[in-house]
Amino acid sequence: MDKKHFALKLVPCRPTFAQDMSDEERAIMMQHVAYFKGLMDKGMVIVYGPVMDPKGVYGLGVVEVDDEAQVQDIIANDPASQINTYEYYPMRAVLKG
Repeated sequence: MDKKHFALKLVPCRPTFAQDMSDEERAIMMQHVAYFKGLMDKGMVIVYGPVMDPKGVYGLGVVEVDDEAQVQDIIANDPASQINTYEYYPMRAVLKG
């Protein structure tokens, strides 16, 4: 089966989240980073990290999965989903080969 690619946007719970997160929120976000690193180590995440948009920082990740259900599982199991929300979109990724 051909792999599918999706762009995931992690939308913070408030516009100033990156600048003023609480210690509890920071701990959750550190768990999020470890979670995505684990997915990257498994070959499911191509790239991820914060986007420094002047209107408000948000997270962006590109994943390579079998189907949309896998994307939904990634989101459901991400600790960051406790405090933030996700948007995701199919992507026609061009990969370095």
